[in-house]
Amino acid sequence: MPELLSPAGNFEKLKAAVLYGADAVYCAGQMFGMRAAADNFTVEEQYEAVRYVHARGKKLYLTVNTMPHVQEYPLLRKFLTDIRDAGIDAMIVADLGVFATVREIIPEMEIHMSTQTSIVSPAAAKAWAAMGAKRLVLARELTMEEIRAIRAELPHEIELEAFIHGSMCVSYSGRCLLANAFNGRDGNRGTCSQPCRWNYALVEEKRPDMLFPIEQQEGVGTFILSSKDMCMIEHIPELMECGIASFKIEGRMKSAYYTAVATNAYRMAIDAYEKDPEGYRFDPAWLEELESVSHREYGTGFYFDDPMENPQLMSACGYLREKAYFSTATEYVEEEAEALRRAGVAMETEEGRVYRFIQRNKVSAGEGAEMISPGKIGRGFAVSELYSPEGESLAATPHPSMIYWCRVPFDVREGDIMRAASGKGLEIRAKDRLKT
Repeated sequence: MPELLSPAGNFEKLKAAVLYGADAVYCAGQMFGMRAAADNFTVEEQYEAVRYVHARGKKLYLTVNTMPHVQEYPLLRKFLTDIRDAGIDAMIVADLGVFATVREIIPEMEIHMSTQTSIVSPAAAKAWAAMGAKRLVLARELTMEEIRAIRAELPHEIELEAFIHGSMCVSYSGRCLLANAFNGRDGNRGTCSQPCRWNYALVEEKRPDMLFPIEQQEGVGTFILSSKDMCMIEHIPELMECGIASFKIEGRMKSAYYTAVATNAYRMAIDAYEKDPEGYRFDPAWLEELESVSHREYGTGFYFDDPMENPQLMSACGYLREKAYFSTATEYVEEEAEALRRAGVAMETEEGRVYRFIQRNKVSAGEGAEMISPGKIGRGFAVSELYSPEGESLAATPHPSMIYWCRVPFDVREGDIMRAASGKGLEIRAKDRLKT
């Protein structure tokens, strides 16, 4: 069965990915990764992260996929030397010089070629395989038919990886110079400022202070460079049958909630297919889960469309913001539970049991909420009782990262996520209301 590969921008996201069903995670150190603005991992955290995922039977891939310049190679060599003994399962690289340096310093390291290498043909795939790459992360611009054609010409031991969910670049698999041109931030070295998402106006030569709006939609603006987000949850059978070894979710910059929900939805879909390929049926609830995370309009990338015929551009401006992420269930602390009992709190009643949480956003007694758990879609309930660790009844949880206890009408385990109920906590960032 294909591997489900999830993003880990920091340790919290890594834990969420593993808990919610990822077979492997990909992350970066604090240098040489294409998401420089993510928290990323120190060298010490890399060692700890590998221990964490291996103890749970998962894998960790390190992205070293920028294009370093001359003066950066001493730092690259030191970085590779420092993490040489961490036990990383593979490195994702995009640059021939990085490839050669990894081969020199960590000769036994498995190498995966990044999507930045823009592999779009069997010839390119075979060339990288001949150099020693074990896995090829395909360009996002490929159709299903093209992926099958590449798979057919490769030795069986060479694996293919493909993105199935998340943001797409309007340029060829990230090879964009817009940010470099506008503000000197190099998208190929992890510091893209996403000018493809900006709104633009025209300036007439003799009226430099007068801006003429470019409006694709009246009152909203233009988004002629902005790509839709990819979402392939409705096409698991086609993905499973075209020879992809690893299904990749984009999003190291996104929240731990995003990581958990996206991983969970695809895990449920993949497992349902594996259990009964012939009787597999798409569950619309999986798509509803993915609608709850921060995203642009969804599309299917270029799996079914020619970029020249359908460039997958947005038809509206802005993001759908994710549901309010209230809290995460934590470990059960007996000392606190005893304090609640002494204060007269019934730990278990017909209405449910009291569980311990750490706050991410404010929740108030009386609000509707949903609980998501690994392998399950959101289950709704009313927030009826909130307590401090000392047993004091609370009307709300206003303080960041505060610990509190909440009564829930079904079993909750450490790592389960409480969020706003459907229709609550959704925001839209656009000039006017986003029409979908």
